[in-house]
Amino acid sequence: MECPYVRVAYTVQTMKKRLTRTGNSVALVLDRPLLEELGLKEDAEVELSTNGDVLVVTPIREHARRRKLNKILDEMDQQYSGVFRRLAE
Repeated sequence: MECPYVRVAYTVQTMKKRLTRTGNSVALVLDRPLLEELGLKEDAEVELSTNGDVLVVTPIREHARRRKLNKILDEMDQQYSGVFRRLAE
């Protein structure tokens, strides 16, 4: 019997960074190559999450996802508009 999940293989890149004091806060500075690889600009919003041991920084890509969804919905509407109209009647 096969496993009910799909294994995904990906490469994890790691780097050591030192936290930097900025006023009353502490900052984590991300280098340009990392920002470029993630497609982030200096004013990008990110979401931080943790399990108490690991800090995960995730880019917020709401606008890109919304555009992709709207494109898919537009394509469906063009292809199936007649079917949707008949179902609505």
